[in-house]
Amino acid sequence: MRTKRMRLVWGLVFGIVFGFLLQKGGVTKYDVIIDQLLLADFTVLKIMLSAVVTGMIGLYLMQGLGWIKLRPKAGSWGRNAIGGLIFGAGFALLGYCPGTIAGAIGNGYLDALTAGLAGIVLGSGLLAAAYPRLKEGILKKGYFGNVTVPQVLEVNSWAVIIPLAVIIVGVLYLLERWGY
Repeated sequence: MRTKRMRLVWGLVFGIVFGFLLQKGGVTKYDVIIDQLLLADFTVLKIMLSAVVTGMIGLYLMQGLGWIKLRPKAGSWGRNAIGGLIFGAGFALLGYCPGTIAGAIGNGYLDALTAGLAGIVLGSGLLAAAYPRLKEGILKKGYFGNVTVPQVLEVNSWAVIIPLAVIIVGVLYLLERWGY
């Protein structure tokens, strides 16, 4: 019981820190997100790439130290397509993703509170209602199981992480150098 409670506390702490960093990075602002979609402001991309490289290295480092055990979720191309369509439609219509909606609500933006929260509830409800019909159909198309890229390539995890981290850091450097 105590361990479960501590997980919730740590989840809350990390959620607050994540929201704070989103807000400080400026990605809870509608204009910043729309400018990213119009390829005029790459703040969102830079924050996401920074999070990917930090998370990728951190998770595999913690796994190597025995602090955590990774349990990737099973996936399929169908799941990715449906999830991408739902996420993309909401993102295009409102200019927020679920994480930035929470941050924008924290900033007091009424569009995020009304339309954003309604979109999350509506989208979740529609998926829950359609799930029984979708789970044996489109969601199973292109099933690839619970594997990671290093497992598919049959290489050590760091053989993928290090080159990918170098590429991401290089992209971040170039974005900064070119003034994006």
